[in-house]
Amino acid sequence: MKFGYEGLEVWNRAVDFAVKVVDVVEKIDTGRKHYRLLEQIEGSSTSISMNLAEGKGRNSKKEFTQFCYIARGSLYETMTLLEIFRRKGWIADSVYSAMETEGLEIVSMIKGLINALCKPKD
Repeated sequence: MKFGYEGLEVWNRAVDFAVKVVDVVEKIDTGRKHYRLLEQIEGSSTSISMNLAEGKGRNSKKEFTQFCYIARGSLYETMTLLEIFRRKGWIADSVYSAMETEGLEIVSMIKGLINALCKPKD
């Protein structure tokens, strides 16, 4: 037996994405003064899959949809932090580009899930 969210491809992709973000962050050496930013990106990246899972466990499609929007917001937050890290020179352009490609694929999957949840029954 599995949890319902484990069958969602977008959830699996979001978990993989979070692991990659954490891997990237572990390689950044900025000193203690930027520790809060590193914690923030770990939180926002893991929040994507956590909100998808929480939404899947809710009682209605409307609630699930709301958690999908929150997951999308967490993805946008993560991408913004990655852009800041790129501009600061903490991550390479190639690393950002790879993460951006994956982020765009996940946001497209979230949009598709939202559209499916909001589609009226025939």
